[in-house]
Amino acid sequence: MKGLIQIYTGTGKGKSTAAFGLTLRASGYGLKSLIIQFMKQGNSYGEHFAINKLENIEIVSFGKSKFIDFKNPSKEDIDLVNEAWDFATKSINIGKYDIIVLDEINVALNFKLLNLEKVIDVLKNKPDSIEIILTGRYAPKELIEIADLVSEIVEVKHPYQKGIIARKGIEY
Repeated sequence: MKGLIQIYTGTGKGKSTAAFGLTLRASGYGLKSLIIQFMKQGNSYGEHFAINKLENIEIVSFGKSKFIDFKNPSKEDIDLVNEAWDFATKSINIGKYDIIVLDEINVALNFKLLNLEKVIDVLKNKPDSIEIILTGRYAPKELIEIADLVSEIVEVKHPYQKGIIARKGIEY
């Protein structure tokens, strides 16, 4: 199977959910997936609890419990994003996984926490067998150009507009 590059971007809810759903489907066929979460702490999201019960999907998070101030990111925030990228690069090149999800990498790139040229170089030279999925708002046009599939998820209506807060098991 030839591995493609996919992007899920846009302002709507469901980008990460779509990528995680793809890994769940792939797991049913025995494919091995790795989800790398940029800028997210890994111990409070429902997907971690579920994925830890599955055999063919691994998830690793690089982030703090607080949101990043993108106008003034801390050195620790920048270091964690780059640590996630170094881990992703190694994971792409070891040949252990069929699918690698780079969750929220588009946001890290948009806010210049990560070097876009380094990412493009790795993606252009990835092993042919690996499917790579990039999620997050603000996908750079340079990534869109090299991707094989790009889905833009657009917000039409959201419960936040009615004051409904994030719900355990649904939004996180």
